[in-house]
Amino acid sequence: MSKLNLSIAIGDYDRNRPLIDGTVQMDGVDPVFMTLSPEEIFFRAFRAQEFDICELSLSSSTVKTAQGNFPYVGVPAFLSRAFRHTCIWVRTDRIRKPEDLKGKRIGLPEYQLSAMVWARALLEDDYGVKPSDIIWVRGGIEEPGRPEKIKLTLPKDVRLDSAPEGKTISGMLASGEIDAFMAPRAPSLPVNTPNVGWLFPDPVAAAKDYYKRTKIFPIMHIVGVRRTLAEQHPWLPGAVLKAFEQSKARALSHLDETSATKVTLPFVEERLREARDLMGHDYWSYGVEPNRHVLEYFFKHHHAQGLSPRLVKPEDLFHPGTLESFKL
Repeated sequence: MSKLNLSIAIGDYDRNRPLIDGTVQMDGVDPVFMTLSPEEIFFRAFRAQEFDICELSLSSSTVKTAQGNFPYVGVPAFLSRAFRHTCIWVRTDRIRKPEDLKGKRIGLPEYQLSAMVWARALLEDDYGVKPSDIIWVRGGIEEPGRPEKIKLTLPKDVRLDSAPEGKTISGMLASGEIDAFMAPRAPSLPVNTPNVGWLFPDPVAAAKDYYKRTKIFPIMHIVGVRRTLAEQHPWLPGAVLKAFEQSKARALSHLDETSATKVTLPFVEERLREARDLMGHDYWSYGVEPNRHVLEYFFKHHHAQGLSPRLVKPEDLFHPGTLESFKL
């Protein structure tokens, strides 16, 4: 049987690199890899379905699944995960604690980004700051005029304004035109911009406390397989998950090799031990069952924030062939 020649668009992360360089093979697939930024992959995938297999935003995938027009099927390989305590920047001359954000103007690049869903959930559940308490201002981080990838119908009590023409949310934060900034990337600021800093001065300590209380390691990105391909080749989503699992395992084995550190950063061995002490050996788990509580929490807030017209379940998003695997 000849292999399927498929385009695969993913980020150039250590957990993907064994797949990209061919060390790990995907059963039945002759891949053409494109390593692109998440913004480019998501824009091209959701606007024109350009890739056969690709990294996808969990939030955008949930929107489309709830609407019944998701052109991909999900695979629970969570290529990006992050605690989002570092994604909220504030004017420190105005905002001293999360509760101070009520009634303030927060800039963001797109309202429905996964990181924004998680950050709003954090503010609401831990500090009582609801989305309706904020005036949201949408604009590009570094380039003005960034649109939402997906058309949204937000609750009537949520105010979402567009940044003034020609302005970015980074520039508006620096000038004081907005009170805070929320995005997956740090603001692009002039050197030594005064009165700007993280909302959480020690975001690592805040994230550790959050994990101890919730056992949630937020999921940002999943993998998608073009729906028509999955229908034609029902074995394909399972093969994709297997390959990404093997690739991640190989990347983690490199982190364990400490005679010559594979990452250009000091204290990697110590941070690895610290993460495993807090979160367990498989701290970056793939698969639905180890992450069901994380996914269900996300779907609950996604729906409550008005982004999905119905409450999505993991079984709605992910292909049946990825929900369980064989055991020896």
